[in-house]
Amino acid sequence: MRSRLDILPLPYQGDPTLRFAALSQRPGAVLLDSGRPDAPGGRHDILTSDPLATLEIAADGGTRCDPPMALPGAPFAAQQALLDSLDIEVPASELPFLGGLIGYWGYDLNRQLEPLPGHAQAINALPACRLGLYDWAVIEDHQARKAWLVATPERRVQALAWLAAAPAAEEDDFQLREAFAAELDRAAYGERFRRVQRYIHAGDCYQINLAQRFSAAYSGSAWQAYRRLRRATPTPFAGYLAWDDKAVLSLSPERFLAVEDGRVETRPIKGTRARGATPGEDRALADDLRASAKDRAENVMIVDLLRNDLGRVCRPGSVRVAQLCGLESYANVHHLVSVVSGELAAGHSPLDVLAAAFPGGSITGAPKVRAMQIIDELEPSRRSLYCGSLGYVDVRGRMDTSIAIRSVVADAGRLHIWGGGGLVADSDEEEEYKETLAKIARLMEALAAPGRYETSSSRSS
Repeated sequence: MRSRLDILPLPYQGDPTLRFAALSQRPGAVLLDSGRPDAPGGRHDILTSDPLATLEIAADGGTRCDPPMALPGAPFAAQQALLDSLDIEVPASELPFLGGLIGYWGYDLNRQLEPLPGHAQAINALPACRLGLYDWAVIEDHQARKAWLVATPERRVQALAWLAAAPAAEEDDFQLREAFAAELDRAAYGERFRRVQRYIHAGDCYQINLAQRFSAAYSGSAWQAYRRLRRATPTPFAGYLAWDDKAVLSLSPERFLAVEDGRVETRPIKGTRARGATPGEDRALADDLRASAKDRAENVMIVDLLRNDLGRVCRPGSVRVAQLCGLESYANVHHLVSVVSGELAAGHSPLDVLAAAFPGGSITGAPKVRAMQIIDELEPSRRSLYCGSLGYVDVRGRMDTSIAIRSVVADAGRLHIWGGGGLVADSDEEEEYKETLAKIARLMEALAAPGRYETSSSRSS
């Protein structure tokens, strides 16, 4: 007999870190955190632990499932088979998640989708993809100011006990053991910038996203590090998950793909300005971004790329641009954001959408495959999680995923963080270099300086 998932009201708390503290040390604990409920897409928090199964996919395509299951070899087919193995009956509900897959799809999963040369070297031991299969979760709705436990009867008793347990005593013992160091110095970045320009002028591509990586040794709790980052830079598509000596700490402002009732949406970001030191300077920077023909052209290029990606899995004629180059502001930067939507074609699933559009065009360039080949040639190390995706796929056919920018990877006592930007024919080298720093400077400062952003509201821009 199939288990039926039930929905139990819980007290609304507003801050998901309060409940998640009791789960943070449990196996497979994961938090999808809408740290900016006022921003588009930032309505719900989802937190859970103790998956029924965990699937890891390596960059070379090898898969490992715990406990072992007979799964197809192709990465997205394996994910679909794992999702299909969740045999539960779910009630009618508008809640975003009633069981399914939660985890991340790292950028390096692109090696299973497109031919890439393999110049860049792996710099950590994270798998290219790690997903848990969950039959319970806590959902918080910040618009309705309500919370629920969704769980099968077997899981409900366990989950309530886990949530009621006092969190393990844990001081904020996180600290950097050294300053963040760049993988590329300024001259090396400039040399790669000029190579990108040569590729663009030769007609290889129109736009390439070039990133640089920073690393530092650390000690203490990655969960406490995430809480610092959340206070410093609240975003609508944040998330945290950890296992062994590894963790993913993401403060992403960008939705990649969402699917609900057959409607597909993507919200690409292209165009950035740092926030100003005064209200007047801040308004001037925002106005400059809105008026920038260059930034608008970059955004439009990626909108066209994503229209093409969605067209592979959406009903013909249904793909639309609902918003072009709208302004969104966050704690560290202003962004131009567009919205592209479509209707899922018959016979396609949310994971088909993810496979068709992965990785997101806003963090590769155009044309996508050639841009990824050039990225692999120019960036010394693989991107790991960075520019991949974090999110969930629900048993009812719902999905919501982010682009994993403004994200930190913890592995074996080291933190890695990336900053990048899209380069086009008229890009200015110094301005582009500064933009890569502006996007992540506040995150690095928050990790280095305890208390620096303690007064920042987790619900403000």
